[in-house]
Amino acid sequence: MDVWEVSVLGIIQGLTEFLPVSSSGHLELGKAILGDDSLPKESLLLTVILHFATALSTVVIFRKDILEILRGLFSFRWNAETKFSLKIIISMIPAAFVGYYFESEMELLFGGNLLLVGFMLIVTALLLWLSDRAKATQKRVSYSNSFVIGVAQAIAIMPGISRSGATIATSVLLGNDKAKAARFSFLMVVPLILGKIAKDITGGEITLENADILIYGAGFLAAFVSGLFACTWMISIVKRSKLRYFSIYCFVVGVSAIIFTQVNG
Repeated sequence: MDVWEVSVLGIIQGLTEFLPVSSSGHLELGKAILGDDSLPKESLLLTVILHFATALSTVVIFRKDILEILRGLFSFRWNAETKFSLKIIISMIPAAFVGYYFESEMELLFGGNLLLVGFMLIVTALLLWLSDRAKATQKRVSYSNSFVIGVAQAIAIMPGISRSGATIATSVLLGNDKAKAARFSFLMVVPLILGKIAKDITGGEITLENADILIYGAGFLAAFVSGLFACTWMISIVKRSKLRYFSIYCFVVGVSAIIFTQVNG
């Protein structure tokens, strides 16, 4: 793939990582449309680089929050930052468990099963529609909420379910403030992404050997910049209760995928 094609994939990843439309599904669709003929390891390396870029954009957007959390943690006191960090850790448990013990089983779901993707997109659409109609509150995410949101994140590993959509919707349906729900959703995924990248690198699953720095750098930059835009935009969308539009989008795409599989089955 050339610089232009990888840049397009970077933009797709950057936008869909934060918008509730399933980034994994759109990234794979983009690869297929652009005729990605790279080897599995090369494709995995590109995916990891693009995910790292969006994780970094999250860090930039929430840099003040992250610095406050770190300062609070290193004060070694039972303060608000320590409590928030504990909630983040609790939220990571379900996805980490599934990723560690069922990684090979989950990979089997990404074999071009459009029927599954279609139904999961409809599930995402339903979650977004319900959360968009939820009443505004000032409630903060609790410890029990953190675990339930973490379960939603673990389920969102399935292709077609949006991670941000599932976690934000679940948090809002639990009665939490919409802006706080979005903030928690974006921050909770950063440790998981960085941990997955570290695991892939140390495990030898990916390597930068013979990698074209210019091409991958273009993809990284595209994903990072579009991620900055999408993250900021998504927070605004959640605050203004505009998730219904993404609900309609996911529903239309989901139904289209199901019809496509039946017609071509």
